Amino acid sequence: MNDKVTHFLEKYLQPIGVKLAANKPLNAIRDGIALSMPLVIVGSMALLIANGFSIEPFKNWLIDTGFFDWLVKIVNSSFGLIGLVASFGIAYRYAESHGTDALSAGILSLASFFLVTPDLLSAGKEPQTGIAYSFLGAGGLFAAILVALISTAIFNWFVKHNIRIKMPAGVPPAVSNSFAALIPGFVILIFWGLVYAGLQMTPFENIHQVLQVLLGKPLGAFGGSLIGAIVVTILTSLLWFIGIHGGNITGAIMSPIWLALMAENLKVYQSNPGAVMPHIVTQPFMDFFVYLGGGGATLGLVCAMWIAAKSTRYKTLEKLITPPGLFNINEPTMFGVPVVLNVSLIIPFVFVPVINAIIAYVAMSTGLVHATVGVVVPWVTPPIISGFLATGSHISGAVLQIGLLVLDTLLYLPFMKTIDRIELAEEQKIAQKEVA
Repeated sequence: MNDKVTHFLEKYLQPIGVKLAANKPLNAIRDGIALSMPLVIVGSMALLIANGFSIEPFKNWLIDTGFFDWLVKIVNSSFGLIGLVASFGIAYRYAESHGTDALSAGILSLASFFLVTPDLLSAGKEPQTGIAYSFLGAGGLFAAILVALISTAIFNWFVKHNIRIKMPAGVPPAVSNSFAALIPGFVILIFWGLVYAGLQMTPFENIHQVLQVLLGKPLGAFGGSLIGAIVVTILTSLLWFIGIHGGNITGAIMSPIWLALMAENLKVYQSNPGAVMPHIVTQPFMDFFVYLGGGGATLGLVCAMWIAAKSTRYKTLEKLITPPGLFNINEPTMFGVPVVLNVSLIIPFVFVPVINAIIAYVAMSTGLVHATVGVVVPWVTPPIISGFLATGSHISGAVLQIGLLVLDTLLYLPFMKTIDRIELAEEQKIAQKEVA
């Protein structure tokens, strides 16, 4: 039976996972958005402080002293630029994967992103134009992804067909690359200029509105739903089970959606920290309440190992995998236990995070636990601390994590006892042979 399950997953799921893992646009989206994470984390910390960690007297003091406005400026200059950075980062990584000039591709994508983004006219004696932070942040993420991929695809085509201005051999590379980008750059900017002009004649007015209606709402509805979270969680676990980094595959597709939903929560939290958050399923929800300890919620398996392990192997292993597991790094667990291709653990590995998702979703949707408020906490933040910070300094988030961790441990425990008992029997046989 075990061999049949493993064979089925290897035959039908592994080829799909391998193709997705090798998909250059998906990898570019994942890696390009990752470039903005330092900014997002800094902005999130500034936002937590600006809201006084939900301590009203402290927040009033920040407002009275002027520190509040200064912190908001930090938020807008970091978290508010995620779309802008992604437009450059995705193009850079995509061109890099094709071996073309990544820097030129990134700059052209950035210029194109500004080109398709509508201007805002400021009031005053001398009117000036500008661009709203709402387009530069997570609200512009869908446009940033589309612009970066299409711009770089055009750029790569020109380079591969050698349609570019060539400079003499003695010209410095920086100058030579700049001239080489002239022809594809001209075509790219003209193309997006025509797109911008054409959309102005429609009710949508700009590409941001088109993508929000045609892509943002349907994808947001799926990604922000409990069903969507469950489907993604199961797929992530199955990919991990066959040795493919499931989080990288599903994250490349879902992270832009969860980040956009997170940004909507952040907007509400900025205006009114006591308001009900519009979305439950966000990036912090998945990272800190579904995947406790990493894919498969394996921190529960680590805890179960401490309780049940009697074999020398697992008693030694538990000391090695616990420190990284506490920081949501579970590769040592995945390949050390191992969990990968271990049919004895596939049931809890797939269903424990699903149960986490259901419990956390119900707890937050009913108001028992405060929903995540849109701030980004580093994914390596240990449980309890991460739950407290991600929910806007509410103790209920930490309590929920404790409850989920206890439940996960109990669910993994009988399976851990089984594999430990088998390992202990093998060790005893070996010991008996050595004595004989």
